Amino acid sequence: MLLATTALTATAQGTRQWTESRYDEFERGTPTNVAMRNDGRLEPAPALRNIAATPATFLWSLAATGSDLYAGTGAPSGGSQLLKIDPKGAVTTAASFKELNVQAALALADDSILAATSPDGKVYRVTPGNTTPQVVFDPTQTTEKPKYLWSLALAKNGDLLIAAGAPATIFRVPLQSSNAKPQLLFRSGDQHIRSLAVAPDGTIYAGSDGAGLIYRISPEGKPFALYAAPKHEITSLALDAAGNLYAAAVGDRKPPALPPLPASGQPAAGMAITILQPGSAISATNNSIVPDGSEIYRIASDGTPLRLVSLQQDVVYALSVRNNMLFAATGNRGRVYRIDTAQANTYTDIAHTEASQVTAIAQTASGLALATANSGKILQVSDIVAANSTFVSDVFDASTTTRFGRVETEGSTSGIDLFVRSGNVENAHDSLAHLWSDWTPVKPEQTPLPIPAARYVQWKAVLHPGTQLRSVAVNYLQRNLPPQIDDIAVQPGARVPNSTGATSAGGGSIAVGFKGAPSAAPSLSIAETGAPPIIATRDRNAVTARWLAHDPNNDPLTFTVEYRDVRDTNWHILKTDIRERVYSFDSSLLPDGNYELRVTATDAAAHTTADALTGQRISDTFTLDTTPPVPGPLTASVANGKLHAAFEATDATSPIARAEYSLDAGEWEYMEPMGGLSDSLTEHYDLTLPVTGAGEHTIAIRLADRAGNATSVKAIAK
Repeated sequence: MLLATTALTATAQGTRQWTESRYDEFERGTPTNVAMRNDGRLEPAPALRNIAATPATFLWSLAATGSDLYAGTGAPSGGSQLLKIDPKGAVTTAASFKELNVQAALALADDSILAATSPDGKVYRVTPGNTTPQVVFDPTQTTEKPKYLWSLALAKNGDLLIAAGAPATIFRVPLQSSNAKPQLLFRSGDQHIRSLAVAPDGTIYAGSDGAGLIYRISPEGKPFALYAAPKHEITSLALDAAGNLYAAAVGDRKPPALPPLPASGQPAAGMAITILQPGSAISATNNSIVPDGSEIYRIASDGTPLRLVSLQQDVVYALSVRNNMLFAATGNRGRVYRIDTAQANTYTDIAHTEASQVTAIAQTASGLALATANSGKILQVSDIVAANSTFVSDVFDASTTTRFGRVETEGSTSGIDLFVRSGNVENAHDSLAHLWSDWTPVKPEQTPLPIPAARYVQWKAVLHPGTQLRSVAVNYLQRNLPPQIDDIAVQPGARVPNSTGATSAGGGSIAVGFKGAPSAAPSLSIAETGAPPIIATRDRNAVTARWLAHDPNNDPLTFTVEYRDVRDTNWHILKTDIRERVYSFDSSLLPDGNYELRVTATDAAAHTTADALTGQRISDTFTLDTTPPVPGPLTASVANGKLHAAFEATDATSPIARAEYSLDAGEWEYMEPMGGLSDSLTEHYDLTLPVTGAGEHTIAIRLADRAGNATSVKAIAK
């Protein structure tokens, strides 16, 4: 029995929920005879069974006669075959052809099969027990000589209708006479006529490739453009008992401004329509993959069109109406959909095949037979709902060791059996399944669940006929893990304006970044990995610290920033309860010296005081230096046409970086300390310069330390 309650919204702390209730969430699971409605409901599906696996990779057509099925094959090279599949699934070759593909197959009342081959093919009649096919239609014997044969149908009077391409034509072939010549029923300026359907009153419907037109053609051959689809190829048509026409279309195109459709010719000789619009040759390449999905339309008996569904990831190959329901066979995910014809934008995913494409549908006594490609199999969707339907969810990653509590569901109150299991390896399939706990049934109000605390969890539902499951939510509580500070960057002389109330005293910008990627275990999610630098403004009176941090439980974090002189052991608080990951402060708060910052993260906002945890990281040493060097006495004298100057400079915090002199208000010139290297807190300078003229000379010296603090001194030499 399944507990039915309303799922809770996941909270940001404490007990959380993993909920699956949408189609895209269910789609990540594994259904077995489970139908998934696009409005987010699971229900038992028609039973899907494998009838036969053929030696072919591609099956492109399917026909049913008596208790046997016939499938047309295709191959990139070599010939093609018409395969016979008996009720026990035995596969034999009914006929072989030199053409690459059997694009269409049609069963006749005498149990013979018509097979249309492409390209440069023919229509053959294959009689049971006779492996030599009879040619019914040879395009080379017509004036139009079409290259492709796409679809076959029977007119009301029993004549064969053939949809062809390059050029787009429909031919009529009387089957009652073996010597009857084909008649051109219809010709369009489009690329191909891709699909056919015939109504009980004899009206013929045809779908084109190029302009995406659906034609209504009278039995005599008079055409009418019934609908211009926003896509360019009509891949399949189907009619229901009420006279509604269903059409599948693929291939986006720009909405055309359709010109008038002038008709010429006489019905007896065929009708011609000229469409002044470029066509598409997508059908000319077999097994084309259409990236922009498909649309399915309903055209009511009065001609009113309605888009029923848009399938963004699927290409519709075939449509079929059975028991007043519309079914669509698709690729390139090998799925079969049941389309709601009364409510637009509603459909049910009823079968996931192991093939890439479901290419054709044939009606049988007990359901719908399906032909597939990649690989070539024959399947059947039964008219009867499966007795047991199982849905296995995807694996949920709780990020860390977690306890799992009550399961909450929406749907039927009985008739659904629910199971759960947990593990610490992400893959729960096949060879790794034994590393998980066993599937354990869920009882009403059961909490915690009788499965081990672990990182991953998964649920399974067994649905019995008549049930429906709309939502499953698993409550869980993560084991609290301490937050982590992944990296710290400290930049003296920079300020992030919004981090404090102080104003900037400088101009320009500085990128405050990190030296490398955060150091964290691969299993932990770090939201800020690779975060771009923060742009700070230059301010010699400020210091900016930025850090990366994460919490394994995704708890909200607050931070405390502390400092200490590298010669001290005690830390002093600069700021607490910081919610951003950047902080600027005035350097005047600290005397000059070498410092470290310590950032402490806490998850106390999401936990009680007893359960809250912290994480810390200490920055690299950085230097605060706001005091310029102190020059000693500058002595200067002139003798024998030369000026001699000497002095000593000292800085308390950072080495002397540069010294320059100016003689008699001239250009500033670089001067080296004694020894040549400027790398110490104290440097000695001795300078001798040639001078001209008698009298006094002025020598000026300016100095700067590595922090950019500068000072100057001057002397008069006599």
